[in-house]
Amino acid sequence: MTGEYTGTGTIQQTHRRVWPAMRRGLFGKCPSCGEGRLFRAYLKVEDECASCGQELHHHRADDAPPYFTIFISGHIIIPLMILVERFWAPALWIHMALWLPLTVILCMALLPPIKGALVGLQWALRMHGFAGEDDDPVNVAPTPAA
Repeated sequence: MTGEYTGTGTIQQTHRRVWPAMRRGLFGKCPSCGEGRLFRAYLKVEDECASCGQELHHHRADDAPPYFTIFISGHIIIPLMILVERFWAPALWIHMALWLPLTVILCMALLPPIKGALVGLQWALRMHGFAGEDDDPVNVAPTPAA
């Protein structure tokens, strides 16, 4: 077990750094070691890291990656769309031909890194089973003398 005795009857968990874990996930690497692959398919997370053995199957990214993907891509596409309309004023069919594929491509490109970063965040914050049995605080208070 990793940690340090606090004198209150529990052992404090070792701190996991959030930003390095999110950066590893962003690049599709294991949030724990940064070596193994995070994804075995486009958005399918590996059950466990091939390098360090960290279990990854219990992540719960759910709807957060699509939400953040739409939020980020909207903040990129909409200003560009407004600029093109203001300075060029193309026909509606040109807007459709330009912005629909760009939006789809951008969303498809952003979704895996965003999901990886969220899995890394969950790992760093010990959410949804990432704490593990060995990392949980343990009662180490002395037993009363008889």
